[in-house]
Amino acid sequence: MQIDTTIFAHPTIIQGGMGVAISNWRLARAVSQLGQLGVVSGTGLDNVMIRRLQDGDKNGYVRMALEEFPNQALVKTALEKYFVANEKKHAYKVASLPSSLGAMGTDFLSVLAAFVEVWLAKQGHNGMVGINLLTKIQTHTLPTLYGALLANVDYVLMGAGIPRDIPDVLEKLSLGGPATLKLEVSGALQGESFTLEFDPNEIQAAPRLLTRPYFLPIIASNVLATMLARKCSTGISGFIVEMPSAGGHNAPPRGEVHLDGLGQPIYGTRDEVDLVQLKALGYPFWLAGGTGSPQALQTALKQGATGIQVGTLFAYAQESGFAPELKQAVLEQIQTNAIRIFTDPRASPTGFPFKVVEVPNTLSENTVFATRARVCDLGYLREAYRLEDGSIGFRCASEPVTTYLKKGGKLEDTIGRKCLCNALMASADYPQTRGKSLEPALVTSGDELLHMNDFLKQYGANYTATDVVQYLLPVE
Repeated sequence: MQIDTTIFAHPTIIQGGMGVAISNWRLARAVSQLGQLGVVSGTGLDNVMIRRLQDGDKNGYVRMALEEFPNQALVKTALEKYFVANEKKHAYKVASLPSSLGAMGTDFLSVLAAFVEVWLAKQGHNGMVGINLLTKIQTHTLPTLYGALLANVDYVLMGAGIPRDIPDVLEKLSLGGPATLKLEVSGALQGESFTLEFDPNEIQAAPRLLTRPYFLPIIASNVLATMLARKCSTGISGFIVEMPSAGGHNAPPRGEVHLDGLGQPIYGTRDEVDLVQLKALGYPFWLAGGTGSPQALQTALKQGATGIQVGTLFAYAQESGFAPELKQAVLEQIQTNAIRIFTDPRASPTGFPFKVVEVPNTLSENTVFATRARVCDLGYLREAYRLEDGSIGFRCASEPVTTYLKKGGKLEDTIGRKCLCNALMASADYPQTRGKSLEPALVTSGDELLHMNDFLKQYGANYTATDVVQYLLPVE
């Protein structure tokens, strides 16, 4: 089914789908109420949901959404296992990790969690809501997409990889049929193919037809945009062009990687997207990374863009999911011109550069990183690898080094790797308890953070998503 993107008025501003629960349903709802595209982060939603339940589900929002889910037997199973009437005083239970291909026994948690996040974001208005997923997190993609579709998500955004299979996945899931996703497997032999499978019939009998959402791949090169337009011409609704100045994972520089004096990857002209060529493909596009100002929006529109995607400004709004003390610490650093951002080529186990804000008592400090005991119990960024017998295992360069080496990993790949899964969960105020301590957080933001002081002087540190939209789209 081809979506005609020419007859629909896409939003001017897309709010970035940031971190683990930084772009939560509250932030997305606030942006969507203003007529722009609010986006929830689809990363780690299963553990986010069950941690909210273990924290007592303040105000009952999770349970309210779950009451609308079509299979109440699955809801009952989740509540019986994870809901705690009073706020937890112990370590969180975590969703089970798959140990082999096809061993996703907690798929239903991803379905439930995506449904909850999107459903809550869509309440109280008639605006559009999107969900952002990382292509690298393959094992959770299919159930997360299906849960979002059940809640009538309007847009799907995907970056950090090549999401060429997603248009076909969205088509099949919207029709109520099973869908497959090719799994990237390290060490796979030539001609071997491994797939992840998901069948909506395991969630509900006689799945109903669902509205297929618009799909916006996040790209950083004309080569990727052209390939996706050619391979998925009937399933793409537009592109988000993400510059290296954007937060979170950045696309690696093209060609041989060189580092600057601080150890950050150097980007050059080969990493710039030719917007004239991109426009010639005939799809709407939005610019992201360093676009958080009305001047940047006007420049983007003059270059042929439909609008901009903005993350950093929204990330520190009142509605975002940042732990309050972290949000305050970063805003204070901005106001005192003490903010520092490092594009770390080693932090992420994915191998993609990852932008890190230097905040005291977080994993950005070498002492905090060195004293944290390695553990991998969330596993979103694990890679699949081929075992000698042809089966599939999972490993992560941030897990205990001896464990990683036993799985065939290389020692050099473990150096400097940070557990982004646990750290970003802590940034959203859901830190895991480890004995008498808590998992340290890690803050990621785009370079726009370095230029936020003037915005804060105008709107103050307690600004809202409404302030951001009014700043970007001033009423004349």
